[in-house]
Amino acid sequence: MIRHIVFFSVRNPKDRDRVEKGLNLLARTPHARTFEVGRNIGHDAISEPVDFVVYAEFDDEAALSAYKADPLYQHAIEVVRPLRELRIAADFVSGEGAARN
Repeated sequence: MIRHIVFFSVRNPKDRDRVEKGLNLLARTPHARTFEVGRNIGHDAISEPVDFVVYAEFDDEAALSAYKADPLYQHAIEVVRPLRELRIAADFVSGEGAARN
């Protein structure tokens, strides 16, 4: 399983609702096993401020690639990109077969 986590900050606080709505467009994707968007409930004093977290799980890299190729993904980018300040994304393998230290 692939876990996909993306952090977003919004350039202008009054655009938060628009960004959240744009990110939630992705909830209709058929490619994710799990998908959710959450507003950050607090800020960590030693890191960059984050307004939203997107969390998704995909069966494999093919499902993640299909998600990113979906027109819904492109539409969400068109809505969110002009309004965001920061975007940090990470994907990692989890569960059975994941590398352990």
